[in-house]
Amino acid sequence: MPRSNRPRNTGRDRDDDDGDLSFLLTGWLRTERKRDGEWKVQPVSAVRAAKSYVCPGCRLEVAPGVAHVVTWRADDMLGDAAALADRRHWHGHCWRIH
Repeated sequence: MPRSNRPRNTGRDRDDDDGDLSFLLTGWLRTERKRDGEWKVQPVSAVRAAKSYVCPGCRLEVAPGVAHVVTWRADDMLGDAAALADRRHWHGHCWRIH
């Protein structure tokens, strides 16, 4: 019997990116406790990392295309808007040892 070249309906939406799992990581906002208080931590996948930042841990560049985390204070006295405005982009390793 000849093979069919038509795509089979896999039940997945055809609008999503095949093979790109970064959509699973985005939105996994978590709260972590460090020596200096509580922090909101948002992972950024390499696919979504489009700009260059300076890591506050090592003072080196977080280059575009490098997975990293974005953090801001969860317990800021000035409120969530001020904390979000002061967010920082860290290398994952630098954040873990911070």
